[in-house]
Amino acid sequence: MTSPTAERYLRFAEVEARGLSPRYEEWARGVAADPEVVALIDRVPDAKRQVNLVFGAARFHGAPDARWPAARDWIVAHWGLLEPTILERATQTNEAARCATLLPALDRVEGPVALLEVGASAGLCLFPDRYSYEYRDADGVHSRHPSDGPSTVVLPCDLDGVAVPRAVPEVVWRAGIDLNPLDVSSADDRAWLHALIWPEHDDRRARLHAAAEIARRDPPLLVRGDALVDLPAVAAAAPAEATLVVFHSAVLMYLSADGRARFADTVRAIAAGRPTVWISNESPSLLPGTAASLPPRPDQQAVFALAVDGEAVALTHPHGRWVRGFGTSSSR
Repeated sequence: MTSPTAERYLRFAEVEARGLSPRYEEWARGVAADPEVVALIDRVPDAKRQVNLVFGAARFHGAPDARWPAARDWIVAHWGLLEPTILERATQTNEAARCATLLPALDRVEGPVALLEVGASAGLCLFPDRYSYEYRDADGVHSRHPSDGPSTVVLPCDLDGVAVPRAVPEVVWRAGIDLNPLDVSSADDRAWLHALIWPEHDDRRARLHAAAEIARRDPPLLVRGDALVDLPAVAAAAPAEATLVVFHSAVLMYLSADGRARFADTVRAIAAGRPTVWISNESPSLLPGTAASLPPRPDQQAVFALAVDGEAVALTHPHGRWVRGFGTSSSR
């Protein structure tokens, strides 16, 4: 097991899927130990060998939710169907629950706000003001609702060492930019979003359906474009009387180190011209300034760092299940 692909899948099993998806943990371990399947995956470009993309494509086309030997045989037999989808599609997990981990950072921003999401997918994280929240901490459960009452989307989230947000934000404009925006009114795009949700996560599938209905009724502005090129033009369309919030979750991993530096420079250039807050929710090591502001972590758990204007303020669960202040323990 010396190939980079095998190592990637084994790391996914041990760090990302462990304790969260027994099925994907087993599948990823199976791939890592199977030279024939690794050779199939290695036929696509390196950027397309992501575990979530390959497994998502398999489930999109009907792979059985079965133990690895049966799933392995299905994947090998249907690789000719999977490979074009892997090449055409991208990992665009649009987890609305990430709004629960973004809200503590949004709570710092003076409203009204204009939201601009980079890597918006179908735009489901552009509606933090339309969702209800149930924050749990040592003092109990704290509910936060939209101004017009409880939402059909309720986001539970554990807080540890982080203040409960005062209220949902006042959003007066919302837009997203993505290389390939998804349309929640498209059955094919909705099927792809469902396929990207891990097998055991029925709560996330139900939430996706409810959040997609909110987006369908009031579609946000979704711009097909490259953030490194098109972000300033989209930002310029935001109303001048609002504080612009540029935010993103699980996006920077798809950029090179140079691309990440250019992106940071682009956001700072926008902020130089108008009131702007930059909120990132990413793997801790991807932005050097953010990584430097983090305390040491003894564990290898997959977490994101929530940062405001480049300074880390908390750790978050990748699917929005908890937010941990520094000096507190994190759990799944």
